[in-house]
Amino acid sequence: MATIEHWIDGAATGGVSTRSAPVFQPATGRQQHSVLLGEPADVDAAVHAATVAFAEWSQASLSRRTQVLFAFRELVNAHSREIAEIVSDEHGKVLSDAAGEVQRGLEVIEFACGIPQLLKGAYSDQASAGVDVFSFREPLGVVAGITPFNFPAMVPMWMHPIAIACGNTFVLKPSERDPSSAGFVARLWQRAGLPDGVFNVVHGDRVAVDAILDHPGIAAVSFVGSTPIARYIHQRASATGKRVQALGGAKNHAVVLPDADLDFAAEHLVASAFGSAGERCMAISAAVLVGDADRLVDLVAARAADVKVGPGRDPASEMGPVITAAAKERIENLITVGERQGATVAADGRGLKIPGYEDGFFVGPTVIDRVTPAMDVYTQEIFGPVLSVVRSADVDQAISMINSNPYGNGTAVFTNSGEAARRFQRGVHVGMIGVNVPIPVPMAYYSFGGWKDSLFGQSHIYGPDGVDFCTRAKVVTQRWPATSAFSEASLHFPTAR
Repeated sequence: MATIEHWIDGAATGGVSTRSAPVFQPATGRQQHSVLLGEPADVDAAVHAATVAFAEWSQASLSRRTQVLFAFRELVNAHSREIAEIVSDEHGKVLSDAAGEVQRGLEVIEFACGIPQLLKGAYSDQASAGVDVFSFREPLGVVAGITPFNFPAMVPMWMHPIAIACGNTFVLKPSERDPSSAGFVARLWQRAGLPDGVFNVVHGDRVAVDAILDHPGIAAVSFVGSTPIARYIHQRASATGKRVQALGGAKNHAVVLPDADLDFAAEHLVASAFGSAGERCMAISAAVLVGDADRLVDLVAARAADVKVGPGRDPASEMGPVITAAAKERIENLITVGERQGATVAADGRGLKIPGYEDGFFVGPTVIDRVTPAMDVYTQEIFGPVLSVVRSADVDQAISMINSNPYGNGTAVFTNSGEAARRFQRGVHVGMIGVNVPIPVPMAYYSFGGWKDSLFGQSHIYGPDGVDFCTRAKVVTQRWPATSAFSEASLHFPTAR
């Protein structure tokens, strides 16, 4: 059984790691390989390699960086099927979903290919008599990324292409549950011509995470994951003076107004709730139905029952398993608790067994009707294929419900009224909003991030915010007086003349 190693200074290495963790294939429930769990010394080795590489890479021309980025983009595109297969085998998501993940990562790489335009500064000629002012942005140094299991290829690509394009070097700590794509991508960076040490991978658990947060050689940390861990990472890394962007969890609502096309809404609620087995921070987990909801609940439940659940490599599968046996147990327990608390299970995915994959971590699409904001299935981030249906008297009550929720990642409204959509998008306290678009993940040339407990720190990820996060600005005020001229200096505060 293979053991997945770290990637440090351009080569795979076991480092000093003596601990390892199993990596399962969720569809079968069986271990497929192991991954090393890094120690502080492994993190230190990666940071040292990145620090040495930074001296040269930070001074590389924009043309040189762009050449590498374009080559990397072509390699990722050429090997997108292989990356998707790795993701499907280790995460469990169906192959088409994994391919979509890689495609969205590619879009960020393409955005990073425009780094010469993105790093253009400003220039003011003759700001004062004989004085010019200009600005430019410089890289930070070593940037680290700590990424979740649910998008093992895409979320790292939200981080490292922009960081590297800006002239930084990078240390990635991927999830130990599905780590293989990180090493595959590392080799593509090397083939693209990226100097050794610019991109490094250290696998591990909390030991490696804490070593990253405490390491004095790391200038900035990017994180995507659950809210409790995002809060912890922001506090601990900020305490050591690091720049931090930490994206947390979500409880995303989709409000369906009475004027909406109910068939359209039902199709998209099912897709957004059960795609990737609900293991998305942008998944719709709460449908807020305004007015008469019975017909829409029936439509959603019927469509949920028709979703084809199976192993990710099966072309007929629309939804795969969840990531671990523990996740399966937790999700099913929450469904049971919801039922005990008074909700109605309209479509039940508990106890699902797939022929030939009886030991897999499968939970079927589940619809729970008549949920209230006091129930556990509403207050907790389930992170599974469970759609809670909450009923609302009017749009104002729906907006109030969303704003009362501690999370503020994404939300959506289904309506045929432009006035209602505009009222909704201006009224909700949420970072990303969809109008008849249930999963409003911004394009790569915007930035991704929520509000409230869905984000710690000020910076959203990728897009313009990503460039700002990975660089710092300098402003130069300069004068070139004639060598023969005499300029009398004043002790007063300088002002323009």
